[in-house]
Amino acid sequence: MSTSSSNGGIDFALYRYTPSIVAAIIFAAMFLAITVVHSFRLWQKRTYFFIPFIIGLLFECAGYIARVFSHYDTKALGPYIVQTMLILVAPPLFAASIYMSLGRVIVALHCQEFSLVPVRFLTKIFVTGDVISFLLQCGGGGYMAAGSVSAMNMGANIVIGGLVIQLLFFGFFVIVSAVFHWRVKRNTWNESHAMKGLGKNWEPIMWALYAACFLILVRSIFRVVEFVEGNDGYIMKREYLLYIFDACLMALAGSVLVIIYPGSFLGRERGTRDSSLQLMSTTEEDISTQKSMAYGA
Repeated sequence: MSTSSSNGGIDFALYRYTPSIVAAIIFAAMFLAITVVHSFRLWQKRTYFFIPFIIGLLFECAGYIARVFSHYDTKALGPYIVQTMLILVAPPLFAASIYMSLGRVIVALHCQEFSLVPVRFLTKIFVTGDVISFLLQCGGGGYMAAGSVSAMNMGANIVIGGLVIQLLFFGFFVIVSAVFHWRVKRNTWNESHAMKGLGKNWEPIMWALYAACFLILVRSIFRVVEFVEGNDGYIMKREYLLYIFDACLMALAGSVLVIIYPGSFLGRERGTRDSSLQLMSTTEEDISTQKSMAYGA
């Protein structure tokens, strides 16, 4: 499907290439496999805060399956809308589980005093930003489904807004995570207080979260550039860039958090209630101890 300008040039086309059926099948199968492993890990560890992550993986899988249908009919609007929206909004779902993982690490370590953002607000703030980003990207994608050039341009601008919000919240989240990590290392690494929770297992979780955040940040920057360039831009004309800077990065993010699965250290079998962060359960003794250690040597 395409529309023409008054001088006969093409302003918009669903695809500037014929989607590769081989690449689409490979990545659909890859995301399905990662989804199965994550689902098993969630069932095994009862880490229900990873449900959004699994939904995101399913979105990725369905998005690339839709690209298989687009291979046979590049002018069909339905498969184009499905692949655009699902691949676009999957990372915010990944982010929701990542945000909740950090809150649980902080509580499990009994180191709430070291968080830049009060832990009772931490997950709420970041997930709220994530929801706003998600809704904007969904709304922009839906607006683009109208098919007209003006709707496509307006939808692209809305999507860019959603991606920028995602980048801002992600950047702040990385800062909050890094400051917390540094404070714990500086103040409590050799103290038994920090070992009440996860012991030395907390650091692999932090590095896995950093890795996933970095991958999603790079992908989001790529998508911002893509939409800023427009439908006739350099990126839109080269399918391989989508697979390098979106599909591969998101598959890596899913794989990293399977290899170092936060639920292995934060699940119910370790005595952690997954249904609640228990943010108000810290005893007065823990709080006073944290305050005395917070900015010590």
